[in-house]
Amino acid sequence: MDLRGKVALVGAAESDLGKVAENTSHLDLIGQATMRALDDAGLKLSDVDGVFAATSQSRMVGLGTCEYLGIKPAYIDSTQIGGSSFMSHVSHAVAAIVTGKCQVALITYGSTQRTMSRAATSQREIAWYEDPYKPMMPPSAYAMAAARHMHEFGTTREQLAEIAVAARQWAMKNPVAFNRDPLTVEDVMNSPMISYPFTIRDCCLVTDGGGAIVLTSADRATDLKQPPVYILGTGEHISHANISCMGDMTTTAALESGQRAYASAGVTKDDIDVLTLYDAFTITTLLFLEDLGFCPKGEGGSFVENGHIAPGGGLPVNTSGGGLSYCHPGMYGLFCLIEAARQVRGECGERQVDGVDLALAHGNGGVLSSECTVIMGSDATI
Repeated sequence: MDLRGKVALVGAAESDLGKVAENTSHLDLIGQATMRALDDAGLKLSDVDGVFAATSQSRMVGLGTCEYLGIKPAYIDSTQIGGSSFMSHVSHAVAAIVTGKCQVALITYGSTQRTMSRAATSQREIAWYEDPYKPMMPPSAYAMAAARHMHEFGTTREQLAEIAVAARQWAMKNPVAFNRDPLTVEDVMNSPMISYPFTIRDCCLVTDGGGAIVLTSADRATDLKQPPVYILGTGEHISHANISCMGDMTTTAALESGQRAYASAGVTKDDIDVLTLYDAFTITTLLFLEDLGFCPKGEGGSFVENGHIAPGGGLPVNTSGGGLSYCHPGMYGLFCLIEAARQVRGECGERQVDGVDLALAHGNGGVLSSECTVIMGSDATI
């Protein structure tokens, strides 16, 4: 079945971000983001008949979300594969809407991991064959991938630092970004070491926050408040659960998810105007640029040099500031989708990229375990 452009994103919003009041729950943030996204779309809560939710703070967040919002949808999906869950939800929501399972799909998330601590809000499954080595998870897992890339291809710490600097330069144009102070390569390199080769500035933020997007049929979308952002293609792929079982630490399942998304959207990487990539660590941006085809394998380090992915560079990447500088409330994928949609709608103010018709949002879950890609476009792409 050709699903290209049959469904559109019609609403997108964040909750309050950063550090919220201590009596605020993840469901409060879900509710706040949901109502803002519905208002953005010009829809009401009573219009929602499909709910897609994931969080590390609850095993049955779908049920909790519906109860909190006071709705009983016809369709519910609580797929949980880490930070890429929301790209997976987009794929599932498209299928549900096209086949009549629901008409208006809400995809939502919330976390209070900064207020409560990351440990208190995570439900990590222990890998018994890794834990005896006392890794600091997840930084140690991603640091292994970075170290392998450095060993195999000569990637440098300075090149990784360029990714953090580019993210910060975009964040300085985003009024709601958590970190907006100037950042240099030297600042990144001289920050406290977390897990070699990562310093603290190679690692994502720890914030509270929630987000929501609303999808409906392309036909209905044309009558709503915002210009439709069409879902053109999606792709999903998993490769492992634990980092010690990753076959090649320099190549991720984004290779497959990206190829599937390009094929279903009928576009190539050369058609993409802006990228929002899950940047839990600087190495993830580099790996996804390679695996999604924007540069050859092993050349990600040189590709990001000299501000190539920063404002004014050749390829706009993570224009919100990303998980490194904008926000990262545990599972970041939904915020990639929000920023991509806003870029297509042309509403990003100082950080807006000129002439965005096609945006690619890529989510990552676990320890480079699950990779999901969504390509969305404006009216001009239909």
